[in-house]
Amino acid sequence: EMQIEHPAAKMLVEVAKTQEEEVGDGTTTAVVLAGELLKNAEGLIEKNVHPTIISKGYNLAAEKAQEILNNISEDISTDDESVLKKIAMTAMTGKGAESSKELLSSLIVKAILQIANGSNEVSSNDIKIEKKVGSGIEDSELISGLVIEKERVNSAMPQKVTDAKVLLLDTPIEIKGTETDAKIQITSPDQMDAFLKQEETMIKKMTDKIKESGATVVFCQKGIDDLAQYYLAKHGIYATRRVKKSDMEMLARATGTTVVTNIDTINSELLGNAGLIEEVKVGDEEMTYVRECKNPKAVTILVRGGTEHVVAEVERAVDDAIGDVISAIKVGKAVGGAGSPEIELAKHLRDYANTLSGREQLAVMAFAESMEIIPRTLAENAGLDPIDILTSLKASHDKNEKFAGVDVFTGNVIDSWKAGIIEPLKIKTQAVKSASEVAELILRIDDVIASSPSAGGPGPGPMPGMGM
Repeated sequence: EMQIEHPAAKMLVEVAKTQEEEVGDGTTTAVVLAGELLKNAEGLIEKNVHPTIISKGYNLAAEKAQEILNNISEDISTDDESVLKKIAMTAMTGKGAESSKELLSSLIVKAILQIANGSNEVSSNDIKIEKKVGSGIEDSELISGLVIEKERVNSAMPQKVTDAKVLLLDTPIEIKGTETDAKIQITSPDQMDAFLKQEETMIKKMTDKIKESGATVVFCQKGIDDLAQYYLAKHGIYATRRVKKSDMEMLARATGTTVVTNIDTINSELLGNAGLIEEVKVGDEEMTYVRECKNPKAVTILVRGGTEHVVAEVERAVDDAIGDVISAIKVGKAVGGAGSPEIELAKHLRDYANTLSGREQLAVMAFAESMEIIPRTLAENAGLDPIDILTSLKASHDKNEKFAGVDVFTGNVIDSWKAGIIEPLKIKTQAVKSASEVAELILRIDDVIASSPSAGGPGPGPMPGMGM
């Protein structure tokens, strides 16, 4: 991570963080907008427009922008699977996963719709992205359950369990140590034998309790004693140990059960269900696949790729796409991309500015001009002439073509919605809101006083008249 010292730059970093937390994508848009707002504000200050007036104008423009964006957006729902796939593909465009974005977008939408189950209440925390080097991106898959980076604790255990009854334990299957230091004095082999047999009896009692509950698979967050492993294997039970807490929580949501903290309370009602649980070798590691869960509330997208770099890039793209699709479902609205909403925003904001009588009008006009930085940047990055592109886009929007955007491959003006370049409304509203707020905050700062830690110099000398 970059070490940033300048306070204004730190504020821009916060804009990116907020955008990432709220939506999961659009961080570049938010930061670029904030920078352009400040640049245009500087021009107004040079024309003797007071920063307070600019700040007030920006605030008016930001509020109006939210209204405009809401008006130009289109309603969507979980039934619009094709639109959701296009949102996912748009999010992955220009990133390392672009070559396989159709496959990945299909996996992402299926994963989200499985969890949503007809509602708009879904969280990205319910989708685990597991990355593994090996094979190609096209071998990535959706698991209706979970992938755990753990193997069986004992090779004598079954490698595959169908129609699994799953027990989740947050307690060790071993003899607990005492809380206080204690010593046992053994004076004969018989006493040693009795001591070991008692330990064996206690462990056997634990494993018998697990067997009696009907469990066929055990995921344990703590340790499993070697003897317990033997008995579990003898009972034909698949077990893993030292499973991460986050994985245990997701397993509970995937299999429809809860984590048990006391072996004595285990019963059949505390077991989850999975159609298939198996140990699979992925790359050079053994992993546990929990598949075919019914109505899972947590799923896994297993990302594959030839190198660490490729897998990391695909993971980033998939993560962004998941955030975009979830944002679209939660808000229920989306807009065209390709710079079209920003041009439409600028058009309506200029109309709004003409209704204002004070100097705030100048600030709203500057805000409108700032919106055009997005299509301008798109054009420049594609090697196109930004002036020609902006002129063509404005002409199309004047004909009420609200989703007229730029095709960066041909340089032509296209209907971004029909072309499948679609983004969630939340990306735009949050970017405008965050960029405006940080610009207004910086505009209200007159000066910065920086202090450095004391160097620990020499102490004060004697007071006058105190010389010896």
